[in-house]
Amino acid sequence: MNTQQIAEKMITYNNEGKFPAVFTDLFAQDFVSIEMPGTPHEVVQGVEGATKKGEWFFSQVDMLGLEISEPLVADNWFAVRYKMHTKDKKTGEEKHESELGVYHVEDGKIVQEQFFYDM
Repeated sequence: MNTQQIAEKMITYNNEGKFPAVFTDLFAQDFVSIEMPGTPHEVVQGVEGATKKGEWFFSQVDMLGLEISEPLVADNWFAVRYKMHTKDKKTGEEKHESELGVYHVEDGKIVQEQFFYDM
């Protein structure tokens, strides 16, 4: 698959709630996931690390809504905007947030993802 196809498939999997398939089908086994500096799980590697990061995130919030933009592709890179509506499990506070996910593709697999958002 080329970068455009990988980006489109990742969006489809996410929209269908097929989160494990995103990692097993589209990501390199040793990929790197980078969050904003100072956040929990700032840098994790591989499917296991990303899975633990995701489990931690969903232990903190309920996802009430998720919208993913069409990908913007440039050679072996693509970016998408995520709009999230979440509810904090401890406080009940609802938030509407957005973040930018930037992905690097090599040899038909995503090797790095990095997220940018206001803190």
